[in-house]
Amino acid sequence: MKILYISDVYFPRVNGVSTSIETFRQELTQLGHTVHLIAPEYPGSEVVDRDIIRVPSRQLPFDPEDRLMKYGWVMAHLETLRAEHYQLIHIQTPFVAHYLGIKLSQLLAIPCIETYHTFFEEYLHHYIPLAPRALLRATARHFSRHQCNRLNGMVSPSQPMLEVLRAYGVNTLAEVIPTGLEPESFIPGKGHEFRDKYGIPQNRPVLLFVGRVAHEKNISFLLQMTARVRKAVPKVLLVIAGAGPAREKLEQEAQGSGLSDNVLFIGYLDRHSELNSCYHCAEIFVFSSKTETQGLVLLEAMAQGVPIISLAEMGTKEVLREGCGVWIASEDDFSDKVIKLLGDSITRANLGMAGLKYAMEWSATVMAERMLKFYAQVIERKISVIA
Repeated sequence: MKILYISDVYFPRVNGVSTSIETFRQELTQLGHTVHLIAPEYPGSEVVDRDIIRVPSRQLPFDPEDRLMKYGWVMAHLETLRAEHYQLIHIQTPFVAHYLGIKLSQLLAIPCIETYHTFFEEYLHHYIPLAPRALLRATARHFSRHQCNRLNGMVSPSQPMLEVLRAYGVNTLAEVIPTGLEPESFIPGKGHEFRDKYGIPQNRPVLLFVGRVAHEKNISFLLQMTARVRKAVPKVLLVIAGAGPAREKLEQEAQGSGLSDNVLFIGYLDRHSELNSCYHCAEIFVFSSKTETQGLVLLEAMAQGVPIISLAEMGTKEVLREGCGVWIASEDDFSDKVIKLLGDSITRANLGMAGLKYAMEWSATVMAERMLKFYAQVIERKISVIA
């Protein structure tokens, strides 16, 4: 099968969408299929991949991390794309990529599907704070319903997210297919070396968050939780690995709360060299996002045998099972559970081992095979409609 992915984001821009694209591309290729990707060109990026079509792009004034692809540039290369004889288009993001995918689907006469990666209803108000929240939610629902109902198929990373879309009025053929874990996620990291590199004492209790440092990740709650935990565990350190638009505000919040010595921001990490060691350096992985469509970092932490304390909302409900690597918490008892687990090394070890066993069930190969079956179903359905 020959598939064309289209996305408004990809590496070197680090986020869950980029990770999902890379994971499925690798697995589908290993299964004998061809996957090409249309993605933005990023300044300073010199990595060349013959299967990636980098599109000239410009910076977004309100979000300097992301890029706006030039729609017309892709249209000017239509005949080159037509000569590839793709069988299906898989859109990954709802901006320029969505409209390119829809248009190319029509011009190339092939079906088009999209993965709904982001829960926009609980996302937009962080970036348009002056607009009424009710209006933004209604706008997000209308926007999602309109886009999804123009597709030939839709992928949701979790059942709760699909149920939300159905409630919006989305009636497109859909399948729940999470992003799986690559084998390299299970390679044990070198936590001691990671601590040495970042000046973290080997005996200091570390809580860890990995992910985009964005408003919708509810990281402010983790700062508040750390302040409460510090009363019982004065040396506790919250490590925040990632970058994003909320970092400066969160750094100011940490300083204003007197947490400067208890919070460490370390920015983006290369997932192929440092990320496993980052996970492995922590006593507990902590997670409080309420807007995840899946929560892949939870599985990555489990794959390193790191016990987790997390809220279970939206897509994380699909991933988390109490006792399988995680203690599920509410905002009210989160800090109490962290204090209790920090004080019990045997329970931490047992919980981490249970998580490692559970993470092995989330194979990237299995998820890629499920995706292929869905591709085939969509293509067959498109052919039968034409006939």
